[in-house]
Amino acid sequence: MQTMKTHTVGIVMNGVTGRMGMNQHLLRSVVAIIKQGGVKLGDGERIMPDPILVGRNADKLESLAARAGIVRWTTDVPSALADPHNTVYFDAQVTNLRVLGVRQAIAAGKHIYCEKPTALTTSEAYDLYVRAKARGVKHGVVQDKLWLPGLLKLKMLVDTGFFGRILSVRGEFGYWVFEGNPVPSQRPSWNYRKEDGGGVIFDMLCHWRYVLDNLFGNVTSVSCLGATHIPDRWDEQGVQYEATADDAAYATMLLANGVVAQFNSSWTVRVRRDDLLTLQVDGTKGSAVAGLRDCVIQPYEATPRAVWNPDIPSPINYFENWTQVPGGDEYDNAFKVQWELFLRHVVKNEPFRWGLLEGAKGVQLAEKGMESWQKRTWIDIPPLETGDD
Repeated sequence: MQTMKTHTVGIVMNGVTGRMGMNQHLLRSVVAIIKQGGVKLGDGERIMPDPILVGRNADKLESLAARAGIVRWTTDVPSALADPHNTVYFDAQVTNLRVLGVRQAIAAGKHIYCEKPTALTTSEAYDLYVRAKARGVKHGVVQDKLWLPGLLKLKMLVDTGFFGRILSVRGEFGYWVFEGNPVPSQRPSWNYRKEDGGGVIFDMLCHWRYVLDNLFGNVTSVSCLGATHIPDRWDEQGVQYEATADDAAYATMLLANGVVAQFNSSWTVRVRRDDLLTLQVDGTKGSAVAGLRDCVIQPYEATPRAVWNPDIPSPINYFENWTQVPGGDEYDNAFKVQWELFLRHVVKNEPFRWGLLEGAKGVQLAEKGMESWQKRTWIDIPPLETGDD
């Protein structure tokens, strides 16, 4: 029997005691890859992650490592970065700590994989890209929504020309996040403090930038209104605090090809739609509505001939005449899919286009959205240079 060649990749995982880092990146991605026997390369080779959990709280790290079945953890981040066995650095810390962590890892010669937003300013986010390129390390930024089943179905519809000429994209995202009293909040309190890097504009416009750029066209300008609808919340210790960050954002974006995109993002909305995220795409030949997993379509020939008459009950059930796009069970966790692609990029140099420059574009849209809100005007989005000769 031929022995499988294993490429072991030491990964410094910083920030995985938090909700997103623990659930999506550690347990559902890296640990899941280990349990499945690594990333199979198809020719008698595999990639096996070997994570070391790092952070500031030894008790949390030890408990999480035991839960995940991981042996290595430490509060000594510099020693983890100095270990040549560890070739990748992953960062899921709170946003205002990310720049320093990534800079240190780049200086140590580690390949970079990190959450978004990569920074709180475009200049800092772009600087991370410049540093990584100069150091010659590979780099990636989490852009998980591209691998959601619903968006993969939308991408297929775009690629096959189902929509004809795309006219508009309308996104609705959000849910009610409890204030913390009397019902405990389901999001961390720092999300609602601007001084800690919180706010829905920086959290979600980074997502919408890569969704729009990759599926529909490059974003060229933005008009955004933010709001702090709930001024006071209660933190994890039950202490009341002032919410200094925006909890809702209402943004309109123009794409280079003329498509108009509108996204409402809110932690102060009650859901009455198909999913926590829905995207409606309207084109000359048909429309589609996608959620996280499902997608329905209505081609031109199935479009009802609506007539406006508010004096009688509508004779049309507008939820009919939509057809489900097949598929759904065969899709893996979106975060895990991108982790596997990045590990293949690190080990086999396979293409991976979702790097720190793309992360900087997301920060740029968020920053321009904030500027638009402050100035109450449209703001252009200039292209970020790749630095290639």
